[in-house]
Amino acid sequence: MIKPRDVQVCPIGVETLVLRSRTWDRLKFEIEYGLQRGTTANSYLIQADKIALFDPPGESFTEIFLKAIKQRIDPKTIDYVILSHVNPNRGETIKALLEIAPQITIVCSNPGAMLLPNILLPQFPNQLKVVKGEDTLDLGQGHELEFIPTPNPRYPAQLCTYDPKTEILYTDKLFGAHVCGDQIFDEGWAVYAEDRRYYFDCLIAPYGKQIATGLEKLSRKPAKIYGTGHGPLVRYGLTELTAFYEQWLKAQKSQELSVALIYASAYGNTAVLGQAIASGITKAGVRVDSINAEAAEPDEIKEAIRQCSGFIFGSPTLGGHAPTQIQTALGITLANADKTKLAGVFGSYGWSGEAIDLLEGKIRDGGYQFGFDPIRVKFTPTEGTLKTCEEAGTDFAQTIKKAQKSRKPKSSVNESQTARTEQALGRIVGSLCIVTCQQGEVNGAMLASWVSQATFNPPGFTVAVAKERAIESLLHKGSSFVLNILKEGNHLGLMKQFLKPFSPGEDRFAGVKIETAENGSPILQDALAYLECTVGDRMECGDHWVIYGVAKKGKVLEEGVTAVHYRKSGNHY
Repeated sequence: MIKPRDVQVCPIGVETLVLRSRTWDRLKFEIEYGLQRGTTANSYLIQADKIALFDPPGESFTEIFLKAIKQRIDPKTIDYVILSHVNPNRGETIKALLEIAPQITIVCSNPGAMLLPNILLPQFPNQLKVVKGEDTLDLGQGHELEFIPTPNPRYPAQLCTYDPKTEILYTDKLFGAHVCGDQIFDEGWAVYAEDRRYYFDCLIAPYGKQIATGLEKLSRKPAKIYGTGHGPLVRYGLTELTAFYEQWLKAQKSQELSVALIYASAYGNTAVLGQAIASGITKAGVRVDSINAEAAEPDEIKEAIRQCSGFIFGSPTLGGHAPTQIQTALGITLANADKTKLAGVFGSYGWSGEAIDLLEGKIRDGGYQFGFDPIRVKFTPTEGTLKTCEEAGTDFAQTIKKAQKSRKPKSSVNESQTARTEQALGRIVGSLCIVTCQQGEVNGAMLASWVSQATFNPPGFTVAVAKERAIESLLHKGSSFVLNILKEGNHLGLMKQFLKPFSPGEDRFAGVKIETAENGSPILQDALAYLECTVGDRMECGDHWVIYGVAKKGKVLEEGVTAVHYRKSGNHY
């Protein structure tokens, strides 16, 4: 049974409280919530000579959040509401606060101030304070807040805040994780490693250039605590997590190939689709340069197009057309992109979706090849839609990588030695298996030959999963799957089925005899044996994730010999 939503309140510093609005199930169908471990919306309250409230939660928490506030202070004594970023979901709670406490001054960045009227009208704060870098706000008793704008295309209004009295750095979207629990801080911080890496890959990696600039600014503040927007506050693993962010950003920057993802989003749905596509691209080892056309300068778009190996446009449909900013960005792109660059189009719409057709038509008329069929989504995307977008992004990246590989010159002596090493590595023999899983409306399958028993108690094994595999995002810690072990002699048909390329969203099990395991995953009836498993752990190893599977139950379906795979190279399955 899922726990009801609540607000957890705890002191974290002198005159400072955190109010964690907790939801224990998946909050939204966005790729960043894909681990389905719930999340917290963290608000903060500083009660000095002046009182400041940071980041009221979204509308689903409005009532219980205001109740929690009223149990501690009179809202009419709040002087400031500081917004680390501005979004429509937060608007209802802000309006409710302003109704009972009209004296409140809203504090935000200039981009935030530009967004606020659309969110708060017809109600609007009587006082609005716009801050920029190096501005301060003195709350008294040593709480002289310092503001650090850290904008990125997805959150152009992002504003971090440092309190020198408590040495708390309020980081908004940075250093967070979508995980809900009773822990306020990150004691035993390593247990959050997977959640934080997943959050980074989904939410931070597509904006690596801007995030790196923001982190450089934040590094000048001697923080002891990161007051994150989501998940546990960072205290015990602060040094390590900061180093991980630097390492992950460096890896993103070092990618040789890049994709320019240019979008606009009227209600947020197109941005969600773009985020899922970007996640699929980055997991395949290609950098994404996400550009919000509504805020980007023409030179920024031009430079990204000249450097990229492919470009993707995302647009809503407004009044039967694409937004003016998207049409301008498309003109810049068609004028500067050579015909070897791969293209893609996606978008959400309410009724007819003409903007997607317009983009597709102009790009196709320009002579460009498409890396995936245009993605058209009516209203809010579903879990299945997001998976299709992620797979489309991965396919797009793989096509770019194959094109680059075909243009490479003849191998050097050192590369020939590498090839001989790969040939020797390929002589390691593994059993042939099919990994299958089902999560809600999304399923996955892959052929695996890198499988090895790892433990007796509990009965466990490891399987290597390439980062760019579509199934990889379904195999996080705690996920269920089935390992189907193939039989020598009748394995070729199943190999052929699961080796063929699948289109994004295509059913992997069409025409295959299956039954459903107790854990919900497909069992292949023509397999030699199967194991129902849970992901016990996973470790990042180069271009693969090594998954440690714990076998919960299993069965030999027929007598026979396990099929094995003999490879010529350690660089191929």
